[in-house]
Amino acid sequence: MRPVRKGSSPVNGDFNKYEDAKPDLVSRLGLYCSYCERPIKTLLAIEHIEPKGTNKTLEKVWSNFLLACVNCNSCKGSTPVNLQDILLPDRDNTFLAYEYGYDGEVSPSSTLNVQQSTSAKNTLTLVGLDKSVQAYRDSNDQLVALDRPSQRMEAIGIAQESLSLYQSLPLNQMIESIVKTALSTGYFSIWMKVFDQVPAAKQRFIESFKGTGDSGCFDLNNGATITPAPNPDGWTAGSKV
Repeated sequence: MRPVRKGSSPVNGDFNKYEDAKPDLVSRLGLYCSYCERPIKTLLAIEHIEPKGTNKTLEKVWSNFLLACVNCNSCKGSTPVNLQDILLPDRDNTFLAYEYGYDGEVSPSSTLNVQQSTSAKNTLTLVGLDKSVQAYRDSNDQLVALDRPSQRMEAIGIAQESLSLYQSLPLNQMIESIVKTALSTGYFSIWMKVFDQVPAAKQRFIESFKGTGDSGCFDLNNGATITPAPNPDGWTAGSKV
């Protein structure tokens, strides 16, 4: 889960309509789901961290916004949240909190303590990222990646192919081409996993995915993770990882 910094609100006070915040959120975070990291060109929703149906006072408040795909947003729905019991990409080092398997599964990192691991699990359950791979076939009996784990597996395959290309031609120009592929494919955390032994590529991923370098969760010189997250905007219940 990609750590991000969305910065201070672009307006004084609350928004007239929460939908008005979308251009600034996209400008600062990119067209990606804040939870599953998929690229979403259309139907990307403003996600209310604390559901607007249960806390009307936060419906139009910048600090309560992220971006989410239909799947993550629908799974989360109006479920009440306790910010101390979940991890959030705008205030915690959510990259360090999760491990991405080659089978498309996401799980809490083995480096977390018991409390952190519980919060990581709570977050996966909240947005449905703990669901398993499901097999879908088209009319020609070809497997189709409709569920999120299968889509992560596709992204892993693309990243692995890109790594093989780089290993055969380890040039800076190749890294720039790979970054473009990563930006179009999405899944920042998967690219960081696959290119773990290529610091130059990791550095460019961090710089290129909007809002990530500013999160303070990475050393911009080598791509190493920094924990706990510095939470530079001072959001409530931050720096848990």
